[in-house]
Amino acid sequence: MFRSVLVANRGEIARRVFATARRLGIETVAVFSEADAEAAHVRDADKAVSIGPAPARESYLVPARIIAAAQASGAEAIHPGYGFLSENADFAEAVAAAGLIWIGPPPAAIRAMGLKDAAKALMAKAGVPVTPGYLGERQDEATVAAEAGRIGFPVLIKAVAGGGGKGMRLVESPEAFAAALASCRREAAASFGDDRVLLETYVTRPRHIEVQVFGDSHGNVVHLYERDCSLQRRHQKVIEEAPAPGMTNEARAAVTSAAVKAAQAVGYVGAGTVEFIADASAGLRGDRIWFMEMNTRLQVEHPVTEMVTGLDLVEWQFRVAAGEPLPLSQDQIVLTGHAVEARLYAETPATGFLPSIGPLTHFSLPENVRADTGVEEGDAISPFYDPMIAKLIAHAPTREQAIADLAEACAEVEVWPVKTNAGFLVRCLETPDFIAGAVDTGLIGRDLDALTAAAEPSPEARATAGWAFREAIATDLDPSPWVELKGFRLNAPPARTAHLFLGDTAVEVELADEPTRMIHRVADDEVVVFEGGEAFVFRDHPPSADGDGGAAGDGSIRAPMPGKVTQLSVAAGDQVAKGQPLLTLEAMKMEHALAAPFEGTVDTVSVELGAQVTEGVVLVKLTPS
Repeated sequence: MFRSVLVANRGEIARRVFATARRLGIETVAVFSEADAEAAHVRDADKAVSIGPAPARESYLVPARIIAAAQASGAEAIHPGYGFLSENADFAEAVAAAGLIWIGPPPAAIRAMGLKDAAKALMAKAGVPVTPGYLGERQDEATVAAEAGRIGFPVLIKAVAGGGGKGMRLVESPEAFAAALASCRREAAASFGDDRVLLETYVTRPRHIEVQVFGDSHGNVVHLYERDCSLQRRHQKVIEEAPAPGMTNEARAAVTSAAVKAAQAVGYVGAGTVEFIADASAGLRGDRIWFMEMNTRLQVEHPVTEMVTGLDLVEWQFRVAAGEPLPLSQDQIVLTGHAVEARLYAETPATGFLPSIGPLTHFSLPENVRADTGVEEGDAISPFYDPMIAKLIAHAPTREQAIADLAEACAEVEVWPVKTNAGFLVRCLETPDFIAGAVDTGLIGRDLDALTAAAEPSPEARATAGWAFREAIATDLDPSPWVELKGFRLNAPPARTAHLFLGDTAVEVELADEPTRMIHRVADDEVVVFEGGEAFVFRDHPPSADGDGGAAGDGSIRAPMPGKVTQLSVAAGDQVAKGQPLLTLEAMKMEHALAAPFEGTVDTVSVELGAQVTEGVVLVKLTPS
């Protein structure tokens, strides 16, 4: 076994690898950009090396800087984590050429599976069933559009070099194809440096089933059973679980044997995930599951596999990279219980899942489940990287209990002032169809309005806010009963109420005698009450009274977060319809379209294509018709 390892990644990913390394007595080396100089993963490591500016393309995505950091620190091995350079075959080769141990699959396997079109062709040749579609070299718009028509709508456009839901668009009609193709290519080029696409037929009741595989340098390949990642939003995973609900012995044998066959076809070594799409219209069947792609790295959702198998997959990665055989044979790997994972993101579901950045003044995660996180209280969420801040994983003897435990854990999340999707996760986990195992990738989309609706605080939460204001902020809210007789009774304590504001909405709250919820006092004029994964902010005056303004209703289209203008669709003087796209911002590796809130005229456009903007700046000014 090597004595030291550098993790070419950041945040939760790096901390997860460090945890296993410490347990095995391996020295840990972190790398960090200027934005991450004080980050938790840097504090965790035995050594840390600076690798450049905040943008990932100037630091975490520069192979030469990573290798130089390993050499300077004396690290013997490099673990790429997941994301960034983890599936870069050139980087893997450069690591080996520098005399370092690469903790990952052979470069040839990475290349074979790195491009979706080539990978599908290879799998078809190896006898692995693949999804029908278009994998051709001709990439002009006319050819791709014609192939989409041949396949039939709805159709999926997918970046050839894509992954993680990026560079993927579902197109429902021929009329929407050109715009979706252009958007997909922009996102693919920005995320992967490759704007080529492929097409797939769209399965109407799809389930996303993936199989964890492991190979060693002695010719052994095993699977660690399947995961179900069907609960997705815009092709990005939200909830993952193992094993897959409703999985029959016949379907499991088919999908796991196909995954092992796929790994063997490319001489796979290390941890990998073979992803399949299943037609769930008649339940899971072995003849209705098709290969989609292979991720040649550890997955974000690997903890659910660890929980149901009792294994440490990072330790397996270390041992295989050190030349050891797999620790267990296939018949020694058994499933125990059920595990469910939720991804906690810094985002606001009620406003279209816009990313949220800033300091974590208050940050508390539940203790009754496994919590893998890259941040701690006092840290900050940066605009430069992925907005996932933690993963919560519950394991129980039954699926029903694991779901209930995870829902309870998500409800106990307390984060402020950064916004999170914790309340959204609670609602997803409590959806009757999900609990019943009737899942498919469209479940969230069908119930999106209900799942993302702005939550309302309970009477108990309002009472807590009233208590806090009376005790700590605004004692003048509790006048003598002889001055204000409202609620006065001779035979019981007076029922005192006061008017506070939840956003710009006036709410009546009870001035309770005892606190009933966790309270975090943020400033002299507001109280935050945490309930059900939500953070409710009560003030003694509306935010608009502070002159913050900027609502889209007045025609000022402001940047909801820092980002780059990647598309500008209007100019001064243009007439626009309600809902018409005005411009697109890219932030945290995702595109966010801003649309006209009403029909009107474009007065001014204050930004140029390619401009970097800060949160709150006016981008476009409209006048209603």
